[in-house]
Amino acid sequence: MANDHATATNVPVPYSTGDSKITETTIAEMRELAARYPVGRSALLPMLHLVQSVEGRVTPEGIEACADVLGLTGAEVSAVATFYTMYKRRPVGDYHVGVCTNTLCAVMGGDLIFERLKQHLDVGNDETTEDGKITLEHLECNAACDYAPVMMVNWEFFDDMTPQSATQLVDDLREGTEVKSPRGATICTWREAERVLAGFPDGRADEGPTGGKASLAGLRLARERNWSAPNGSASGDNGGGDNGRAAETTVSPEAAAGPRPSDQPGKESQAVNGDDSRKED
Repeated sequence: MANDHATATNVPVPYSTGDSKITETTIAEMRELAARYPVGRSALLPMLHLVQSVEGRVTPEGIEACADVLGLTGAEVSAVATFYTMYKRRPVGDYHVGVCTNTLCAVMGGDLIFERLKQHLDVGNDETTEDGKITLEHLECNAACDYAPVMMVNWEFFDDMTPQSATQLVDDLREGTEVKSPRGATICTWREAERVLAGFPDGRADEGPTGGKASLAGLRLARERNWSAPNGSASGDNGGGDNGRAAETTVSPEAAAGPRPSDQPGKESQAVNGDDSRKED
């Protein structure tokens, strides 16, 4: 068992490796986060992301630092850090690659993608490649079933994946090739992404498209058929009188059409064919 070591707050930490990167600057940022909330302990989740941005994982030093700033016990912080799967207790590589293996993605090819990547990277679930570049993990539902099977890299979506495109993606990441999410920002490192999740923006929130053709299919159909949502009635009736008339909701044709194909790498075939069928790999 390792000896106890002290964090920047001079709090003894058991089982420390003695190489903590938490500094007084980190502690000051933790206090800044706590000050954003009426009750300071509400900042615990972003503070744990901040710890990961500095340490590469949630460390004993990070737990004790959060506890010290918020006036909590280490056990209370650990209870939160071990409950949510986005908080890691083992070091994460430069790129956290998650493959959705929940029901729809699994049957659409997610299981095959995950098995291919395990073989290609020579790692198991929640393991990191020897070069420290890729940590692979199977994820539960990413709420992106309209683009199944999906993957995430540092929490950015990659849609309509195949075993071939997945292996190319991780190869590009390992080689340092610039990679852009089809519905988000250019991929940064995992620690940089964790700092954003902690509440320190990097100025790239609006980079790249967010919605997609498949996500907006219902909206397009509603426009084509002149469907509209019923207006809520204060009297509680079921559509009678003026209060029950359909709302006149105006949606621009551009919004209903979704992002331009040029904004969505890999979606050109959908625009040409006029449907949502996936391009064969």
